[in-house]
Amino acid sequence: MSDIKLIMKKEDYDIILEHCRKGLPNEACGLLAGTVEGNVKTVTKVYLLNNIDESNEHFSMDPKEQFAALKDARANGVGLIGNFHSHPESPSRPSEEDKRLSFDPTFEYLILSLQEPDNPVLKAFEVDKEKNVYVHEIEYV
Repeated sequence: MSDIKLIMKKEDYDIILEHCRKGLPNEACGLLAGTVEGNVKTVTKVYLLNNIDESNEHFSMDPKEQFAALKDARANGVGLIGNFHSHPESPSRPSEEDKRLSFDPTFEYLILSLQEPDNPVLKAFEVDKEKNVYVHEIEYV
């Protein structure tokens, strides 16, 4: 489904980038709320969560923070449409663990590579039920 487009405010990108840089040397993570209309997914809010694993190779989101984000999104009339995490030392592509833990093929999985500190790379991915990976376009507004 590579014809899907993710629309995100530049400010939301900046929030994600700052959160991920603050999380170094560990992976940072969070959730994305928004709307889905046809093949266009629009991010309306970014939730910054703690990586309770405190690891530079994997992450686990705090369940209480996840639930609070879900409640807030619903209260604002939107749903959770994706998540993000950083790769402090590797490229912006899903690892085998990322693919294994991708349970929802309708979710956007964003990975921010900080491998080159002065050249962060954010990409959006879909992981289908067979664990095939598709890159989605991100449009900044």
